Amino acid sequence: MAKKVPMRMCVGCREMKPKKELLRIVRSPEGEVSVDRTGKASGRGAYICPSAECLNKAEKIRALERALEHSVSKEVFEKLRDEMSADEQ
Repeated sequence: MAKKVPMRMCVGCREMKPKKELLRIVRSPEGEVSVDRTGKASGRGAYICPSAECLNKAEKIRALERALEHSVSKEVFEKLRDEMSADEQ
């Protein structure tokens, strides 16, 4: 029997994708928003495709803010863009 692949929805494009293909953005209990590479950090999480297109859409429709139940500053979006561009190289 094949092992079940955990699926998560991207907050940008709203597509269900395997959890391993997505980036987890987490809001810590202290309110700090960051990228969770391990997928195990404590706090409220949201998943997003590692593409600038999905990040831009999530920023435009404020999907990340709704998913994390916390305001997300422009600096955090810039940091996410930098990390995504570093991953692509």
